[in-house]
Amino acid sequence: MANYATEADGDSYMTGKLDSDAWDDAVSAEKQTALTQATRIIDRLNFIGAKNVATQVNQFPRGTETSVPTDIRDASVEIAFALLDGVNPELELDNLNVVSQGLSSARTNYNRSFSNPRIAAGVPSMVAWNLLRPYLRDDKQIATLRST
Repeated sequence: MANYATEADGDSYMTGKLDSDAWDDAVSAEKQTALTQATRIIDRLNFIGAKNVATQVNQFPRGTETSVPTDIRDASVEIAFALLDGVNPELELDNLNVVSQGLSSARTNYNRSFSNPRIAAGVPSMVAWNLLRPYLRDDKQIATLRST
């Protein structure tokens, strides 16, 4: 699997971001691991259209595109940055519906009437989510695919 962004892409992107310490302090192996995990997170989403080549491993490029869109590459770096900064998507999902917690008497209340789609999708960065949203299929839409 090829990552959507390279370490060099991340370094370049982070030069324009305030408070990029989590990225700057990470060693190359940590950045590579975070970028791989970011690609996996992105590839689990339900995107509009079809892969450019049906046998390609990643979800992008799609349709008639021949390269990965800049927004997807940037979203990958944002997700990697969030992961390096300590955001844990599983913990975020566990806390999705918590509306209050207590220390004394150990109480926790949940609000099950609202679900944050970004957290439910496992995307640990709001910036990345906003970059990805235009490419996502409407979750209320059903797509039928027929192989020939």
